[in-house]
Amino acid sequence: MRIGLIAMSGIRACDEELLRLGLTLPGFVERSKAIASLPSLGLLTIAALTPRRHPVKYLEVANLGEAEVIADRFDLVGISTYSAQAEEAYALADRYRATGIPVVMGGPHVSVLPDEALEHCSSVVVGHGELHWADVVADAEDGCLQSVYGSIDDDFDLADAPMPAFDLLDIGNYNRLTVQTSRGCSHKCEFCAGSVLFCRSYRQKPAAKVLAEVDRIRGIWPQPFIELADDNSFVSRSYWLGLLPELARRNIRWFTETDISVGEDDELLSLLEASGCVELLIGLESPVREGLDGIEPGVNWKLKKFDRYRQSLRNIQDHGIRVNGCFILGLDGHTPEIFDSVREFVSEADLFDVQITIETPFPGTPLFARLEREGRLLHKDQWERCTLFDVNFRPSGMTADQLQRGFRSLAVDLYSSEWTRARRKRFIRSLRAHQNEERSTVS
Repeated sequence: MRIGLIAMSGIRACDEELLRLGLTLPGFVERSKAIASLPSLGLLTIAALTPRRHPVKYLEVANLGEAEVIADRFDLVGISTYSAQAEEAYALADRYRATGIPVVMGGPHVSVLPDEALEHCSSVVVGHGELHWADVVADAEDGCLQSVYGSIDDDFDLADAPMPAFDLLDIGNYNRLTVQTSRGCSHKCEFCAGSVLFCRSYRQKPAAKVLAEVDRIRGIWPQPFIELADDNSFVSRSYWLGLLPELARRNIRWFTETDISVGEDDELLSLLEASGCVELLIGLESPVREGLDGIEPGVNWKLKKFDRYRQSLRNIQDHGIRVNGCFILGLDGHTPEIFDSVREFVSEADLFDVQITIETPFPGTPLFARLEREGRLLHKDQWERCTLFDVNFRPSGMTADQLQRGFRSLAVDLYSSEWTRARRKRFIRSLRAHQNEERSTVS
């Protein structure tokens, strides 16, 4: 069989004004390109599980106008999608099925809404694709595909993870490649639509497997930039104390997501800097305490850390590691003043970079369930609005229109040439001042 594995790629937004503005904002364009250029690690992983007798082609589709994708003749098509691209993915699946080609769909959206997806495809894979792909291929070869493979309650041991099929990629099309060291997160934020939906406990990939994947990438890209596809990398400190010296020997540059607690660990930060870690994306979520109350129901971990936010951020960046601070607008407790609060926090904390999104109730998340109970969902089932840039719920402290307009105005400021240059100049100035202070102390 000739198998096509298709990732729905690219950034989506329904707010046409934001899209128009975004095309002229250097910071917004830069971050969008970085996100859009990431290949689908999930599809590359199941490609590696495909028996060699079946040729596999990996494709990315940013829009349905890419007719060459449809022109490819496959015997089986697998499509992975997120919520914002779900309708486009369904339309693509319909077009393949109309030519008699069986289609299997997977990914976070399909896993929580398998019945919806089955209206457009032959089969769905729920949860961890690694557990079921071999059965899918065997059944397709025998002409007896099942409707559903897997369960949301399945669990997968990352010790069994195969080497992703990086060889399917044209490396020239990417500015970074991905490696996964873990799945899940210990914080269980109610808005999270990441791997926490499918992981009953935090899962760590053996360090030897991680290093093997890094070495494979280095074999096709001598000095790569690697992004870790983790929701929260540094949960296991002992794991990283062992892994980081090995990464330092491999002359790579890398980036990952983590929580603010790393800013309290000087030993770990020193090892991160030495290993080639150049940037950390940290979910700060809110620049004011009110927005943090209730994010992790019954725990409030981030609220308890709030008073140390600035100190921890400064410590991370003093080690030469840039921080991309992430804020979610529209959290319960946010009022129209939140937009100025973000501007003030970003300036005071000397953040190198910043990411702003609108709180988004993705299907399957506790946030979606709560807002549905409270009657606060807007545009229900219009998944194309699950972009992180569009309002699809009724905020508690402002109107939906105030949230959308405030977000748009904030994006114009934060991602303008002036603000982007100023942020980075402040970061460099602060880092040099810290380095000079350290030299004076030593001498």
